Amino acid sequence: GMTRSFEILSLNISRDKGMPKSPVPSLVFIADHGIEGDAHAGPGKRQVSLLADEDIAIMREKLDTISPGDFAENITTRGIDLASLPLGTRLTIGDVVLEISQIGKECHGGCAIREKTGDCVMPRRGVFAVVVEGGEITDEDTGHYDI
Repeated sequence: GMTRSFEILSLNISRDKGMPKSPVPSLVFIADHGIEGDAHAGPGKRQVSLLADEDIAIMREKLDTISPGDFAENITTRGIDLASLPLGTRLTIGDVVLEISQIGKECHGGCAIREKTGDCVMPRRGVFAVVVEGGEITDEDTGHYDI
């Protein structure tokens, strides 16, 4: 196959579930667990969430105050069509290897963005991954994947 690269636009973390995440310069990923200190870390299929900035841009047209982390995604990407990736696709960022485990999710009630705009892109376009190999990544790192 061919290897393609993508940018890390923002890395985001929150201590509490259901809250917007705050951008940080780096994150530590733990194999089969998730991100150190993040509310959603733990066993299961949804250890890490990713959302493409291209998808956020669609929402930004409706609400210009939207910024990375507002959809509670851990990794905001640019240059990759996340929602089109097959399950099992592996994304490598530095030493970290993530495997796409779920595309989209049910939107929880009371989402502030949906209340303001009548729509939310995360349920359709957000993806989830499990951590295959842990390590630290920074927002300067470039990711890659094979197609």
